[in-house]
Order: sequence, then C-alpha cells, then structure tokens
Amino acid sequence: MQQERNTPYVSYLRVSTQKQGHSGLGLEAQQATVVRYVQDHYGTLVQEFKEVESGRKGMKGRPELEKALAFCRKHRCALVIGKLDRLARDVRFFLEVIDTCKVSIAFADLPDVNPSTAEGRMVLVSMANFAEFEARRISERTKAALAAAKARGRVLGSKGIDNLRPNIEERQQAADAFAERLRHTMHSMQDRGLSQRAMAAELNQLGIKTPRGGQWSLYQVQRLLFRVNSLTTHTN
Repeated sequence: MQQERNTPYVSYLRVSTQKQGHSGLGLEAQQATVVRYVQDHYGTLVQEFKEVESGRKGMKGRPELEKALAFCRKHRCALVIGKLDRLARDVRFFLEVIDTCKVSIAFADLPDVNPSTAEGRMVLVSMANFAEFEARRISERTKAALAAAKARGRVLGSKGIDNLRPNIEERQQAADAFAERLRHTMHSMQDRGLSQRAMAAELNQLGIKTPRGGQWSLYQVQRLLFRVNSLTTHTN
C-alpha cells in the first residue's frame, strides 16, 4: 500500500554467508539504499534486522525476518528491503511472505512499485522469477565448474565453491559493466515507449551485439533491463 509521510519503517538486510556477515560485505550497500528510500518517502527508520542466511529453507532459515515482521505488526510499521532478491530468490517463498505477512512491504530498489496493486504485483512476481532464475543459473554453473575441476584431478575439498567464487563474481562484474555501457541506450528506448520486442529489434538494427556476440531476443532484453534497472537504483 502507499505509505504516508512520517511512516515508521523497519529495514530487513540479508547476506548469504557468515564471511559476508562478519565483513559487512553487501550490508552497507543495502543500508544505503534503504536510507535513501526512507528519506525520499519522508519516513523514519525505527529498527533494523540483519540476517545471515543459514541455508535452511523457508521461515525456519529466516529467524530475523520473522522478528522483523512481528515487530512491524506490533508497532504498525512498514517493512523496507534494500533489494528484492534479499527477501528471497525463491518465488514460492517470496509470494508466501508478501501474501500472508499482513505487513506493508516496500522494496527500495523498486521505489515506484506498489505491491498492493495488480500492476505492482505483476512487476514484483516477474522480478522474483528473474531472481530465482539467476540463482538457479549460478548454482548450475558452479556445479558444472566443480565437476570440470574434479575431472581434471583437482582436489577441491569443502572449500570448492569458495575457490570458484572469484570466477562467478568476475562474470557478474562483467555483466554489470556490459549493462552499464547500454544503460543510456535502454533508458532512451524506455522513454520512447518501445516494447521489449521493439527494443530487441532496434538493438539488432543498430548492430549492437549481446555479451556473447549474438542477436538480441526478447528474453535477453528482459534480462538486460533487469540488470540495468538494478544498477540504476544503486547509483542514484
């Protein structure tokens, strides 16, 4: 629902590993995004909950989220989350939370999306689907890389995924850099009201290649827009 001025907000921050939790990696960016959102909406941040994900599924793995929601219900606060995928990269769990929590939830990376409207819900579900897809792709690439390394005779042990993390992060950074180069182009297309199919056609007509040097499809444009919008939120 639309929040009024002076709304009390509770923030929910989440990182995926103990290492990130201890170092603050990722938390500062989420905090900065939340603070901007609260300020822009003339609200007050009254409490903060931080979660280091345990790997357990559902609410059993999110005790701090349960506490944040309970606090919001008790004190009539709205919950603000720095980035949509910090709530969940699982569509089923995502919908369970927003549909049953009885709390007004806002996503700081999507400040203009109202979850209580049909349009807002459609946008959120679409973004949650992309977040889940990206998580599954990362998992698949990690498993494939581990299998390839094992086939070469490399002993990975319990730190196998950590050993591959720099390669995964490097690919993510390259994808962000590519999206950054096309950010103004995509925003220009959006300002002109082009459909996503028309965007793909124009990119191909302009001779702009995909990251792998191929032609643009509707699906690739959707993924690019998802990353461009995410970058825009974090740099504004």
